[in-house]
Amino acid sequence: MPHKRHTAAMRLLQAGVDTTVIALWLGHEQISTTNIYIHADMTLKEEAIAKVAPSEVSAQGRYQPTDAVITFLEAL
Repeated sequence: MPHKRHTAAMRLLQAGVDTTVIALWLGHEQISTTNIYIHADMTLKEEAIAKVAPSEVSAQGRYQPTDAVITFLEAL
């Protein structure tokens, strides 16, 4: 059941429903618990970044690390 609630909360968030309303619907005592859904939503993050990107910079999609970066991270 938690998965269905999570999916519903994500859809409500994407539809523009205020997080305080979602928190009430989920029965969360604190809004900080509901903020997990905001942090989990990559589409929401991409839309926010697009709103503040300088107009002379074209959106190239998601960051693609170089092979050197991947090698470095795998060595950690």
